Amino acid sequence: MTNLNGELLDSSNFITSENRGYKYGDAVFETIKAVHGKLLFWEDHYFRLMASMRIMRMEIPMNFTMEFLESEILKTIDANSLLKSSARVRLNVDRGDGGKYLPKQKNISYNISVEALTSDFYSVSKQETYTVDLYKDFFVAPGLLSTLKTNNKAINVLGSIYAEENGWDNCLLLNTNKNVVEALNGNLFVVSGETIKTPPLEDGCLKGIMRKQLIEVIVNSGDYVIEEASISPFELQKADELFISNVITGIQPIRKYRKKEFATTISEDIIRRLNVKLRMS
Repeated sequence: MTNLNGELLDSSNFITSENRGYKYGDAVFETIKAVHGKLLFWEDHYFRLMASMRIMRMEIPMNFTMEFLESEILKTIDANSLLKSSARVRLNVDRGDGGKYLPKQKNISYNISVEALTSDFYSVSKQETYTVDLYKDFFVAPGLLSTLKTNNKAINVLGSIYAEENGWDNCLLLNTNKNVVEALNGNLFVVSGETIKTPPLEDGCLKGIMRKQLIEVIVNSGDYVIEEASISPFELQKADELFISNVITGIQPIRKYRKKEFATTISEDIIRRLNVKLRMS
């Protein structure tokens, strides 16, 4: 079941060919992990959504409070019999139907879809091989729009196809300055000794919710130093560890980049600290 503007519908019947999110990518979305009826990092997701809507010049409805959207998400989770387990939630916000590039109306539409997840808390994948390489056919533009979760994800789609064609698990994206900005499905962290580096938002990486959480965990650890700075492709092979973050997986260690193989010691330590933070919240 999908929630369309508060009405629960069969998932195949809720979108038209005139929908602006479908036609022009005129939509923003949040991917949220729910565990036993609790939306992880919900406040961060909500405020990122509100900021994204403002940047996209969407008129935010008066009823779009944190409590209202949370209740709509939980209603959808319940309708899919997932309140007592874990779920992946997609909250999509668009300008409805009509218009060309210029919207004909200012009405805001939303839909919520969910799917089951198998794990509650986060763990480092025991996958023995997780190989990545650079995707260099197209580049991310540095700037504010690239930091948003919008439906304009052509480079992520093409990069995913390219990775599959080459037998890789993921690809790393470059911006037009040829700096590494992120993976296809999450933010990138580079570990060198006790310093953990991640690209700055100004380079065009996604303003990730898990990125924010991990930065806080690293700052509060007392054992590591976080640095938000541009990352050259040449730094990747010199690193001790590389890992990708998103709210569904938590941390995905990169095991191999080209000829270099990486450890997962720091990744495992940080995910342990993140789970401690979650249990205390």
